[in-house]
Amino acid sequence: MRAFLATGTWLMVSGVSLLGSMEVRAQENTANPPASAIASPLSPDAPPDTAGSEKKASWWSNFKDTKDGDFDMSNWLLKHKGALFVPIIITEPAIGNGGGVAAVFFHPPKQSEESKESGRHIPPDIYGVAAFKTENGTWGYGLGGSFHFKDDTWRYVGLLAKTNINLDYYTQGLLGAPREIGYNLNGVFSYQQASRRLGDSDMFLSARWLYMDIDSRLNIPTDNQYFKPKEFAQRASGLGLGLSYDTRDNTLTPSQGWLWRLQATAYAPAFGSDNTFQAYRAHVYGYFKLGQDWVLGTRADYRSVRGDVPFYQQPSIDLRGIAYGRYQDQNVGVLEAELRWNLTNRWALLGFGGAGKAWGRTLNFGDASTHTAEGVGFRYLIARALGLYAGVDWAWSQGDHAYYIQVGSAWR
Repeated sequence: MRAFLATGTWLMVSGVSLLGSMEVRAQENTANPPASAIASPLSPDAPPDTAGSEKKASWWSNFKDTKDGDFDMSNWLLKHKGALFVPIIITEPAIGNGGGVAAVFFHPPKQSEESKESGRHIPPDIYGVAAFKTENGTWGYGLGGSFHFKDDTWRYVGLLAKTNINLDYYTQGLLGAPREIGYNLNGVFSYQQASRRLGDSDMFLSARWLYMDIDSRLNIPTDNQYFKPKEFAQRASGLGLGLSYDTRDNTLTPSQGWLWRLQATAYAPAFGSDNTFQAYRAHVYGYFKLGQDWVLGTRADYRSVRGDVPFYQQPSIDLRGIAYGRYQDQNVGVLEAELRWNLTNRWALLGFGGAGKAWGRTLNFGDASTHTAEGVGFRYLIARALGLYAGVDWAWSQGDHAYYIQVGSAWR
């Protein structure tokens, strides 16, 4: 659930997708560097260049790039172990306007001489805490992180969160005319995943445990007629396996490379779950450099559930500009593209658009409607040594629109 996982998303900046290899690209000619030269990150296992600074630097110098003199948080985040305070401004149509804050820390993991010689560069460890609240009574807080061990042979992602969410469920024509049913979710969530690199390849095998203990209640008790009793299960505990392949040049704001993942999770009483059901996901992200200053990102995402699935765990079309839960069903498919133009050394503009379908319970794929969303945004290279961009997106669809503050990639 996008709303339920909002806390973890902000905590870990790019969530569980913060995995892969960081890009290394240095430019010798700095007289008139192109936009892509400064926008490319340095090696994350080396602190920002401070050579030649014999005088004691002021506190404000921690936020100034020694190469171009612009505002940059690389020094503060890596050398001084400072926090990146991320404002959470929520305009999600599903839960109303609201806000909060996340404190995120970055730490370059230790790297052996052997892995340095091989050219492998390890993404930074990322961890933090966050809290948020919205006008419709939704709130949440939690902590989480993403860590790398033994020269990135092992990876671990963990999240713990407590939240109270008010949402609407749309019947999509089930048992008569479509209905909008208000409901509340109050409980705790845990996500734990460990991944192992397969040899020296860019492929990882992962195992995960997801646990939810949630009290789900409808705002109007008579709306129970639209659900089966098992759809109100309180505890969902599942074990899963995954296989991923990651060649992105930067896990925070990629410019080229691929990420694909296959995931399957089984929920059963033997694992502590009230219901027996399965959840599947397959997604592919591709990034392509179109000339010196243009980057095209593409995304294909498929999610599916089978069995006695709690109604709030059905997949939903996940596109910027479409409210979470507006289109839910047993199967959801999404295609999306994003074009980024590095306008200057620091600033970038982007446009994006996508389409999705939800089908399975009442409609087959051919009869299900296609729902589209599009938007525009801007980015600023906030930490050059990490290759980390941050900015704002404005997205809209039929009947919905929203702002999104983005730190790193918008795709999780």
